Amino acid sequence: GQDEGQLEQADEAAAAGQFAALDDSDEEDEEGNYVLHVRTALLEAKKGAITALGEMAAHTGAAFCPYLEDSMTVLQQSANNWHPLIKGETAEALPSLVVPSVAAHHCGEIQWEKGDIGGTSPMSPHTTAVTTAVLGELVSLMKDDDGETVGKACEGIQSVIELCGPHALAPIANDCLTTAFQLLSRQAPCQRAEELYGEGFDDDDDHDDFMTSVCDLVGAFGRVMGQHFVQYLPQFLPPICAYAKTSRPPSDRAMAMGCLGELAQELEGGIKDHWQTVFLPAILAGLADPDDNVKRNAAFCAGVCCEGLGDAIAAQYPQLLQAISPIFGSDPNQGESTAAALDNAAAAVSRMIMASPGNVPMAQVLPALLQSLPLKTDMTENETVYKCLLGLLQMNQPDAIANKAELRRIFTEATAEGSKVDEETKGKLTLALPALN
Repeated sequence: GQDEGQLEQADEAAAAGQFAALDDSDEEDEEGNYVLHVRTALLEAKKGAITALGEMAAHTGAAFCPYLEDSMTVLQQSANNWHPLIKGETAEALPSLVVPSVAAHHCGEIQWEKGDIGGTSPMSPHTTAVTTAVLGELVSLMKDDDGETVGKACEGIQSVIELCGPHALAPIANDCLTTAFQLLSRQAPCQRAEELYGEGFDDDDDHDDFMTSVCDLVGAFGRVMGQHFVQYLPQFLPPICAYAKTSRPPSDRAMAMGCLGELAQELEGGIKDHWQTVFLPAILAGLADPDDNVKRNAAFCAGVCCEGLGDAIAAQYPQLLQAISPIFGSDPNQGESTAAALDNAAAAVSRMIMASPGNVPMAQVLPALLQSLPLKTDMTENETVYKCLLGLLQMNQPDAIANKAELRRIFTEATAEGSKVDEETKGKLTLALPALN
């Protein structure tokens, strides 16, 4: 087939005719001797074909299995293409090749356990072969010199390991972890290429979008590897925290804070050795940040740290509550990010109450918490908040009983038609309502 581009002698290119390729793009070198001739229409056609391949694999289920081998061969070739547009699209399409095998051999879902690599793999031999081939290509694309391609490769690896579990990650774990660490430390090929052209890592640099995908992948390591990832925290935490510095853009600070929160949630007690030195200072700085998205992620991180570490960090409760309290004074009508910060502050306090109720001054804390409910934006925290409130009622906690009217208001709004609270939680709140009259 025709290639999408080539170097041609400048005079040959001119001889081909002045209007030979209006849809193409040319670049001349400094000497003027050669022209880089890019057939953009052909590039777009290839990109479209790769997209179509990925979409068909993702949406036709087991019926696509007979075409997996040929599709894999095509995508392996396009992964080595010279153009970032093609490589990026390939990184996006590759994870979809796993879907038909999971549909055919696992009824669409693989039952895996966090951190369990000792037992028998839950993947069939066919799925194992497909994931090995797909993840091998994606790890190679993580090392590409194009940032966007790297980001898509990280997203692809995340989706595959979250679908298939630790046995899928194990064969590529060392390579994948090493490359992710290089990216966080800004030592990867795509970052060295920037420095080569004088674009070093300055504190006021714009946020690199692909780094969000890298941090999301690090969170996925925690989700899939569980306690096996704890040993890597001393290496990974410093470069993550470098993005949380006040001199970095707000999007970087929010990204780093979100990554710490995900790790705390997934590793639970595994972060205890780093609580005083890394997590607590980062949370306190994040809660004091002027940016609402940073505050939101810091509040989430505070809550999951308290949930995972329990009474062991009860001594820091006063400090944490004091840092969270200003968020409860914010107006949720200021915007979605302000409302989300308030929702996450409510969830953080709820987690603190459930983790160590004796260390929360309920008479001061509960009225502020109730005033902020129901949640406005972040509905993923509904389960946490209502589990806390229902628990307080079940134990006849005196301050909860004293605030029956507020609880009745919240439960009534949460169970009303059009409420975004899930049906299971609504059912529990409906059962609890009569006792609040």
